[in-house]
Amino acid sequence: MPKRRDILAIVLIVLPWTLLITVWHQSAIAPLLAIRKVCHHLVKEILIIPERLTIHRQRLADDATETRHENGPATDSKEYCSQDKDIVEVVRTEYVYTRPPPWSDVLPTIHVITPTYSRPVQKAELTRLANTFLHVPNLHWILVEDSQRRTPLVTRLLRETGLNYTHLNVETPRNYKLRGDTRDPRIPRGTMQRNLALRWLRETFNSNSSQAGIVYFADDDNTYSLELFEEMRSTRKVSVWPVAFVGGLRYESPKVNAAGKVYGWKTVFDPHRPFAIDMAGFAINLRLILIKPQAYFKLRGVKGGYQESSLLRELVTLNDLEPKAANCTKILVWHTRTEKPVLVNEGKKGFTDPNVEI
Repeated sequence: MPKRRDILAIVLIVLPWTLLITVWHQSAIAPLLAIRKVCHHLVKEILIIPERLTIHRQRLADDATETRHENGPATDSKEYCSQDKDIVEVVRTEYVYTRPPPWSDVLPTIHVITPTYSRPVQKAELTRLANTFLHVPNLHWILVEDSQRRTPLVTRLLRETGLNYTHLNVETPRNYKLRGDTRDPRIPRGTMQRNLALRWLRETFNSNSSQAGIVYFADDDNTYSLELFEEMRSTRKVSVWPVAFVGGLRYESPKVNAAGKVYGWKTVFDPHRPFAIDMAGFAINLRLILIKPQAYFKLRGVKGGYQESSLLRELVTLNDLEPKAANCTKILVWHTRTEKPVLVNEGKKGFTDPNVEI
């Protein structure tokens, strides 16, 4: 099919001369030449100028990305050129994509601890979480499986993300469970897994180390704003912020006074807890974890909702807390939880191939 440029060119050549022959006896050559000139100008406005504008825009984009070329190999290359005498340069564009963000020698490392267990939505939730982490510089993901051994599913997923990670596993003992996979409510899910990650950090980093770092407990069924990770990076001891969709409320939050100090908790469920806060609502400086080796989540003898307090009361007092997220007025994390899929059509033997990872 002829291109738009070719069709217009033919029209420009044929039309003026056809009109010229038709009205030759009227001596209208001068007006027709004027028409032809106008047509040429119109085509230049329609085709040439937009092309020049496109190349100019592309050149600006190239200038903006030129300094990033050394971060990785070019993945795509295209050339744009014009036969128009006004456009003589050839513009080359290169698209550079690095994953994850470049590691910085200045920023402290955020050690994200995530307990996980096998279930139909596990891979989907870990994939969503990994896609968030890929945008966070200097992030180390400590993923701990509640299982007897590290599973191939999680092993492959971690390897393919390109993230910096540590893969651990520890199974919650059966005597802490009631029947099947129904767990003792006195043993909150993920307790042993989080404790194993804390032990790994203490065995890996010396308490006298100058390694700057932040420790954050990020469950795989939550949703996190990228801004949250930048907020927590300046944590001196323990930083805190609101969490949405917890405790039967739109959000729970620390109460902050005019002086920027936390003095209580905006929650309905047992507001007199020492630290009435959700697991996703605080971050800890790594050094504090290292110099307080006795601080762990208590495995037994802890009421529901007191798991966070069992750790934090070993680390800080209420006065030590550092409110983030605009003095705890912004929501940067949501306790969304994924709805359990209804697989009634699978039947007892299974309708789909069980060997296909979902």
